[in-house]
Amino acid sequence: MSPDLEAVLALQAEDAIVAQLNEKLRALDGQMKSLDAERKQLEDSLMRAKANAEQEEKKRRELSNKVEDHKAMQERNLATLDVVRKPKEATAAMAQVDMLKKVLSEEETDLHSLSLRVHDVHHAIDAQQKLLGELDARQMEQREVHAKERAVIQKELDAARDIRNERASHVSKGILLKYERILSRNTSHVLYPLRGQACGRCDTAIPMQRRNAIAAGRAIDVCEACGVLLYATG
Repeated sequence: MSPDLEAVLALQAEDAIVAQLNEKLRALDGQMKSLDAERKQLEDSLMRAKANAEQEEKKRRELSNKVEDHKAMQERNLATLDVVRKPKEATAAMAQVDMLKKVLSEEETDLHSLSLRVHDVHHAIDAQQKLLGELDARQMEQREVHAKERAVIQKELDAARDIRNERASHVSKGILLKYERILSRNTSHVLYPLRGQACGRCDTAIPMQRRNAIAAGRAIDVCEACGVLLYATG
């Protein structure tokens, strides 16, 4: 086996380790995103409930103020009714009293309904805050485990990258450029052995002259069909 081939195979082996460690980190990141999404869903629900509570509270305050204004107006109407003497004026005053009494009755019914809704909304908020607290407590342990796992994997990855860079320094510049270009296409495997007369990856036949050069160990060549580097075993 030529020194170039030995060096680039060692590089590929180290890149496989780096790829595995990166995949482990991505898996951990996916788990963390799931935890974040779970919390955000509950947090958004809580925020919506709080916004709804504010709206209901505002409606209740406005209606309560209106009821108080109408009660004051009714007191004035009743006071007017006590002092009028003419039948026509008394009839008009009584009509005002009756009309406002009906309005007040409806408003007080609505106010009671609003008060119940406000109570229910605040009860829902309390329940969701409790759920959020329970979720945070449960996720705290999971997040701590993930953080420890990530630290261990990151340390292994840093060490693997150092070894990888050292391996790359032993590969000739021309082959390394080809190798890095192929690797950048998001492939985890760059070198494939010849399989008979064909590429070991895509089974495309390799022209005889190039195949003989590869088989003789004089070249690490590119498959024109799938773009990987080919080498001869043995």
